[in-house]
Order: sequence, then structure tokens, then C-alpha cells
Amino acid sequence: MLIRLLVQTAVFLATAALGLVVTAAALPGFRFSWSGFTIVVVVFAVAQNLAAAMARPLARKHAPALVAGVGLVSSFVALLVASAFTGLTVDGVVTWVLATLIIWLVTSVAAWMLPKLTRRNDGRA
Repeated sequence: MLIRLLVQTAVFLATAALGLVVTAAALPGFRFSWSGFTIVVVVFAVAQNLAAAMARPLARKHAPALVAGVGLVSSFVALLVASAFTGLTVDGVVTWVLATLIIWLVTSVAAWMLPKLTRRNDGRA
């Protein structure tokens, strides 16, 4: 159980890092310092996880059709938190919208792919 938690945490941090790097490469108005990268990743990942944990039950209860949008909302909230408390800079409304979409897409695909790539031969994670 502890190993599973560690693997899930590693996957979550890795997907957040990948999403932030891809977004920084794709959008000139999305910047962070490499010296503070670890802090940006951890703050973003924790904020995204907490936002998703709070939004998912509300969406299921009040608007089940919006459950898929929880990832977008949690990505946006995590960007807001990370930009407020770290060296992450997001310039302009278009950059905010595109950054949210890119991070959501990259983290979703990576979160789906990484566990498949890290499975043992016997099928267990």
C-alpha cells in the first residue's frame, strides 16, 4: 500500500512537471525559473490535487455531466495558486486559457500512460 502511494505520488509529480515544461515550451508568456522549478511543480501538483479532490464530489452531486471538467478547473486553480506563491509567470488571458488547456491535456495523457509504462511483467503496478 505504501509503495502504491509512492508510485502514485511520483506519477502525479512527474505529470505536473511534464505539463509545466511542455506549456513553457509552447507559450512564450508562460515562464518560471529553472532554479525554482521543483517548488513550482510541488505547489502546482498539491494545488491541483486539492482542487480536484474538492471539485469532483461537488460535480458528481450537482452536475454529473461536468465531472470531466474537473480536470480543467483544477488545472486552472493550480496555475493560479502556483503563480501567486512561486516564480511562475503567466502573461495575458490567452496564455492563461491555453496554459490551462495544455497542462490539462498533457497531465491527463501522461497520467493515463505512465502507469502503463511502469507496470511489472506480472501486471501489477
